[in-house]
Parts: sequence; C-alpha cells; structure tokens
Amino acid sequence: MIDALTTLLGPDKVSASPDNLKTHSIDKWNHAHPPDVVVFAESTEDVVAVMKYAYMHNIPVTTRGAGVGYVGGCVPEKGGIALSVARMADILELNPADGIVRVQPGVITGDIQAAAAEIGWYYPPDPASLKECSIGGNIATNAGGPRCLKYGVTKQYVLGLTVVLSDGTVVKTGGRCHKNKTGFDLSLLMVGSEGMLGVVTEATLRIIPHPQTRSMLTATFTDFAAAAGAVQAVLNAGHLPSALEITDSFTLAAARDYLGKESLPPGDAHLIVEIDGRATAVSTELPEIKTVLEEAGALDTETHPDAESCERIWQLRRDFSYSLRATGLHKLNEDVVVPRSKLVELATFAADLQKETGIPIASFGHAGDGNIHVNLMVANYDDPVIAAPANAALDKLFTWVIENDGQITGEHGVGLAKKPWIKQALGDESIALHQRIKKALDPTDILNPGKFLD
Repeated sequence: MIDALTTLLGPDKVSASPDNLKTHSIDKWNHAHPPDVVVFAESTEDVVAVMKYAYMHNIPVTTRGAGVGYVGGCVPEKGGIALSVARMADILELNPADGIVRVQPGVITGDIQAAAAEIGWYYPPDPASLKECSIGGNIATNAGGPRCLKYGVTKQYVLGLTVVLSDGTVVKTGGRCHKNKTGFDLSLLMVGSEGMLGVVTEATLRIIPHPQTRSMLTATFTDFAAAAGAVQAVLNAGHLPSALEITDSFTLAAARDYLGKESLPPGDAHLIVEIDGRATAVSTELPEIKTVLEEAGALDTETHPDAESCERIWQLRRDFSYSLRATGLHKLNEDVVVPRSKLVELATFAADLQKETGIPIASFGHAGDGNIHVNLMVANYDDPVIAAPANAALDKLFTWVIENDGQITGEHGVGLAKKPWIKQALGDESIALHQRIKKALDPTDILNPGKFLD
C-alpha cells in the first residue's frame, strides 16, 4: 500500500515514520489508534487519487485537519490511511463584492477571520481554538463558539463545497450565491458529517460587513441561578448580544487560584455580555444592559468599551481552561446543550451529581444558546478504577440531558467519545436513516469507519 501510494503521489506526500503515525493517531481526546500510513494531500486531485485507490482495495480512510478535536473524531480507529489536508491551506479568493471567501480545508479559522477583517469584512464563527483549528474540521463538526448566539454556527456560512466521495467522485454542492433553492441542500448534509460522507477539499463561505465596534459588560452574581436569570432578563429586555457567557463557582475558584485573587470580583457566578454594531448604537445599548444586569441582582459590573478591553476579557475566558488544568485534575470536556429555560436545572443537576459522586464539576459556556461545557474533573482518567465512576457519571449526565430535550453535543461532534450514547440521543428511526445515507454515499464504509454509525 505504501509503495502504491508513493507511486501515485510522490514520496514527499506519503509517510509511515513512527513520528507521523503517532501524531496522526490521536486528537485532544484520550484515545489513540495509529494509521498504517499518512498521506499529505496538497490538492483535490491528490484526494481523488487516494480515494480511488482506497475504494478499489477497501482501505479505511480517516481525514484529518489540525487535529484539535475533543471527541476522537479524527482517530483512525480502523487503521488504514490517515488523509491529512493540513497542506491544503490556501485562501483562494476573498471577494467582498460577492460576500464570499473561498478556502481550502486546511486554512486556520483565525486566518480567515484576519484576512476578512483586513478588508473590513467578517467571518463570525469563533470556536475557542480558532487560532489553531482548521476550517475543514469546523465544517466536519459544525463548530460554533461564543458569538453563535447572534451570528450562528458554521453551517450558516457554508454556501458551497467541493467534496470527494468514497469512490473518488468529485461533487460540487451549492455555489457562491447567498440564496439558493436548487435541489437538495447537499452542502448542509456534509456539514457536521464528521468525515463519514466525503472529503471536503474546498469551501465557499459567506462573509458579512465587519461590525464597526464592540463593547462588553462583565458581572458577578451570588450563584449560577442568578446569573442564568440575568441571561433571560437581557434577552427579554430586547437585546441580542453577540455573546453571553456564563461561568460557575468551581471554575471561578480555579481561575482565582491560577490567575490571582484580584483577577475577578467576588461572586460565585460570572457573566460576559458582548455587543457589537454601529458605534452610536453600541454606546446607547451598553448602559441599558448595565441597568438590566443590576436589576437582575449583579454584585458587581464592569464596562469594557472597546475591542482591546474586550479582548482582555476573552483572554481571561480562555484562561479558565488553563486554570482548570492547573488544578492537576483531568478535564472531561462535555459540550452538552439544553433549552435555555433549563440552564438552572442543568446547574442544579450538576451540583447534585457532584455531591453524589464526589467528582468535582466545572460548568461554563455559551449561556445564550444553552450550550454549556460541563467538565468532570477527575484525578487520573487513565486509571480504570477512577475512570469507571467517571464514565458512570457521564452516563447520568447525558441521560439527564436527553430526557430534558437537550443534545449530547453542540460543537465538538460525536466521534468516539459520545458513541455510546448516540442511539439514545437519536432514536432507532433516525439512526437507520443516517445509516441509509451513509450506505448511499459510502457503500463500502471506508470513510472514517469505527465511529458512531457502526
């Protein structure tokens, strides 16, 4: 196989070195499985050649971008070929007249944002890892981020794709028009498909005019329930922030230990409210939201009136994750979603689960759309004695979320990590339909096998 792929693509695009096999055996989750060979595609034609060969010989192919996922989605569970698109990292076209940017899948998301911003335009999706994650992975998982409350997630910005199917067929879906109702929406079928239906080699994305300015309010509250109530109060008052982020007491305590006691005002819950738009509108809205937060019981509010001060708060928010790591505990990062009205119930359930199991739980995330990262903090997940009760706690968490009209993942995808709960989450009929679609597009099941459709 290695010789054949080398003949097809050239020696600089094929590797079976121990270092490359190890790198391509894992993402940021805790499970690894090596491929037999790594292929570094540099064009759609390279991907076509790989898929035709793999299809002919029934070899598994697992596509990989930057490899920073949290659920084992790019782990080559069945070995075979790890198909890296990291070298396909060109911004092919940036066209404000059409409101689009055309990119290869290996482009880092933050680079797309920066390129658009240079000409006064905006690509809004902002996963926390935007400085290291690639757009292909964002498309595979339908990645979100704090600003999806106002602007939506990746799927709202995908206008067209070039996709290589399992047999090497090249399909172009959608296009560059912002309105398109010609045929089925095959682009959205690919978004969130986790590499199981095809390999994306090019994407046409929607960009919008960049907001003129942004500002932020931060507030602390006595507890999570009070902060969640403030979230609803802001929305009920007619405001649509670009981001509404909530943080619980465990995370705040870890942050104060890691960053210093003065890094955050007193309080057992923290809220970030960011707004953007025209400068005159933002300057008027900011004090209105401040009044809403104070009336909702804020212990302390701080105003951050410009992009620079906002970025300092976002860095603080990013430091929450480092603060949790600094506790010395292993973080099981679960990106569950509940209806926004059940945020307080989720927090209460998490607190009860912590008391029942003795496992510390840290919750923070995107309160505006109910996507909360519920992090189980365990001493050593590699130890089966410790992992067993942690897994039992995860089962209780996901079961509660499903029973309360929620979802087991809002951003990270299913991958391997959430595979045990997928049937419970989707139901028999939906799983069967997923499998019929998979069979139609990948009849020999060579694209990212071993994941949740097995």
